[in-house]
Parts: sequence; C-alpha cells; structure tokens
Amino acid sequence: MTDKKGEKPKHLGRGLQSLLGPIMSQQDNPFPSDAVVSPNFPPDKELRESLKDVMLEEISPNPYQVRTVWDERELADLAESIKANGVIQPIIVRRSGSGYQLIAGERRFRASQLAGLTAIPALVRPATDEQMLELALVENIHRTDLNSIERAKAYQSYLGTFCITQAEAAQRLGEDRSVIANYLRLLDLPEEIKRMLVEGQLDMGHARAILALPTDELRRKLANRAMAGRLSVREVERLVRKYMTGTEQSRAVVRSKPPHILDLEGKLSKRLGTRVSIEARRNGQKGKIIIEFYSLDEFDRITEAFDLASLEEV
Repeated sequence: MTDKKGEKPKHLGRGLQSLLGPIMSQQDNPFPSDAVVSPNFPPDKELRESLKDVMLEEISPNPYQVRTVWDERELADLAESIKANGVIQPIIVRRSGSGYQLIAGERRFRASQLAGLTAIPALVRPATDEQMLELALVENIHRTDLNSIERAKAYQSYLGTFCITQAEAAQRLGEDRSVIANYLRLLDLPEEIKRMLVEGQLDMGHARAILALPTDELRRKLANRAMAGRLSVREVERLVRKYMTGTEQSRAVVRSKPPHILDLEGKLSKRLGTRVSIEARRNGQKGKIIIEFYSLDEFDRITEAFDLASLEEV
C-alpha cells in the first residue's frame, strides 16, 4: 500500500506501536493540546501522564542496543544544541528496580550527559524484554546514519530473535525484501572488509560489487585496491566485470597450458599468496612470469617472500 505521494509507508514493529500508543500529529511537540491530537485517535491520558523528568544517573542503557559506533562529533554538536534549546523530544524508558532502563533515545541520553544535564524528559512505559529488543532494532534500522554492517547485524538479530522470514521482516519494517537480503549478504564478507565498511573506507556499493567475486582472497585484494586507490563504485564494478569476463575467456587458454606449467603456477601462487601466471612462448625456451599485486602493502609482502639479501650480494 502506498501513500498519496506514491511512496511506500514505513511501518513500525509491533513493539514500537504498542509502546508509543496513539500517534500524535505534532512531532515537534509530542504532547499538544487535545485540539491538535490526530483525529484518528482519542487523547491518551496515560501517555501524557507518563511524561516526567528523570535523573540521568537513575537511567541504565538498553542491553539490547545494536548500535556499536557513535559519532563523537555529532554527539558534541547535539550536546551544544541541548545546552541552547533543551531536549525537545523525550526519551523512552521503563522502570527497572529502583531506577529506569533506556528503551529508545540513547543518542539524546548520551548528548545530555555531555551537556552536563542532571535530568532529561522521558516517557515511562511498561515494556517486556521482547518489546525492548524490537524497539531498539526498529529505531536503529530506520536511522539513516547507521553504518551498513550495524544495519546488517540489526536485520540478522531481528530475523533470529522473532524467528521470521526476510519477507515477513520486510512487511513489518516497511522495507523491500531485496534491501534486507542485500544487507545480510554483507555479513559474508571477510572481517577486514567489514572493518573497512564500519570505518567508512568503503561503502555499500563497493561491497555489493566485491561480493560478486568467487573467493575471499580476491575480495580482499580488490577491497584493498579500492581503498588505496580511492576507486569509485563504478570503477570497482568495472574491475569485477573485467575479471569475470577474463576468467571465462581464459579457460580455454588455461587448458592449453602444459600440466607442468599449471603445476608451477599453482605452487608459485600458493607461495606468494597472489595470482601468478606463466606465459611461455611457442618454442618453450622463453616467456614471462606475471606476479599480481593490488596495493603497496601487498607489494611489500610479496618482495619479502624473496631472499633479497642474496640478491644484494649479486
């Protein structure tokens, strides 16, 4: 179903919907007068009465928080805004022992601590552990600044926790199933490439292109090359197509090489940890050995595999 502009509406997880209760029409002021409450819902007296100032020291973090990386500069900027304007949108907490446990709004909570506040406006809502987890997942999945690996892990956790399919998750979250599938595929990448994504050295487009390569070794090499050369997504896609096309075209050539040449190529490739090709001329007396490298670090590693000390003596 689409809205009047033809855009697919974003759905909330069932936990988020039940925790927030009726949806108010004024986002800048979540507690407007009865006259401006969305006409689709009656005034929620319980929701209004749950708003209170809570001491920051009484609030503990959400144990189900999937976000692991926080931009310190953005938090500092938000802290300055809070100093000037206060906290405009309340956080959501539940009672926990003698204090409270954060359900949603950890960014505002952290920035308020940086701003030196002692208390913060909060909605105190009853919530089960399942609702806590779903709310944390939904809140983070719909954030635009979540890095791609965090978002992929959020989808993975969402699917595993509620034992649902990708199609069911897509319906509940208002996403296309292909979006969820593409993010989950990122978790198949080697750890080095995942780290590049987390640190912003590569983006989702690079990763999707690299995933088309058949082995982790090739994926790592292209990722290093893309990072070192600051290659665009289009350039990476072109290199992947070139490799895949070249692989198909070279099969006949590979088969025509003598077995002892193929065996030697394999041994050299294994020894150097990179692709090695031996091209012999027709008479078999001359030719060339091609050793590939994809970054300066890899070049240094390959040269260390040779006995350079003996070469210097020559």
